[in-house]
Amino acid sequence: MGQFLNLTVLVTVLVLTTVGTAYSGSFNEEFDLTWGEHRGKIFSGGKMLSLSLDRVSGSGFKSKKEYLFGRIDMQLKLVAGNSAGTVTAYYLSSEGPTHDEIDFEFLGNETGKPYVLHTNVFAQGKGNREQQFYLWFDPTKNFHTYSLVWRPQHIIFMVDNVPIRVFNNAEQLGVPFPKKQPMRIYSSLWNADDWATRGGLVKTDWSKAPFTAYYRGFNAAACTVSSGSSFCDPKFRSTFADGESQVPNELNAYGRRRLRWVQKYFMIYDYCSDLKRFPQGFPPECRRSRV
Repeated sequence: MGQFLNLTVLVTVLVLTTVGTAYSGSFNEEFDLTWGEHRGKIFSGGKMLSLSLDRVSGSGFKSKKEYLFGRIDMQLKLVAGNSAGTVTAYYLSSEGPTHDEIDFEFLGNETGKPYVLHTNVFAQGKGNREQQFYLWFDPTKNFHTYSLVWRPQHIIFMVDNVPIRVFNNAEQLGVPFPKKQPMRIYSSLWNADDWATRGGLVKTDWSKAPFTAYYRGFNAAACTVSSGSSFCDPKFRSTFADGESQVPNELNAYGRRRLRWVQKYFMIYDYCSDLKRFPQGFPPECRRSRV
């Protein structure tokens, strides 16, 4: 897919007793720059953040708060031009060898060729649940919103409010699901030219450095965990219907149509369809991977 497709988008209730507020706005208040020295910057009064990569180092940040379920939104404008070899990662993760993790990874490409959006879900330290997509727009020209909706019954990956992937809770099939470990938000920009672009065939062109990605518009309608206590934003509560049998807002009839549209036209890899990788049969959660 050498050109960006010019298509138009078909354009468990939580038992938490203490109610907090929505977290949005200042990167100074919500995040810490964690590595890369001067390569990570917060500016415009805390409304903007940038990460840069050069030959010496990349950079990254993480949230000050830990979350246990919620909707996390972030607007990103990715590295422009020849971004081959670079990876911009934006994800939720806990810590330790049995960590949980929910990933967006944006794999750079040569000028004029599309980014690959790589998604994955880890539960109790085990991942290998990849789906990959092209996007229906150029993610380097403008900011776009990338959202993770994490509930006890499923995880929804969204781009500009369009569902692209649903990972359902399949614990009844013996599949671990992230629901007990609070996670922080992380993001990083780093060099991965040993695998990121065409399996490592295309290397980073350091003459184009520094490479820079930009962030704004963070919002978390979520439940936070601190010192053993949970605080749940009422906006997140409102995205649940009155019981698990009800359809969540993101997956109403229109949302399911948009999900099918993305998966039909833009999905380029699905581990649940990889017969070479799973010759003895697909993982059990693949039975519930479609909406």
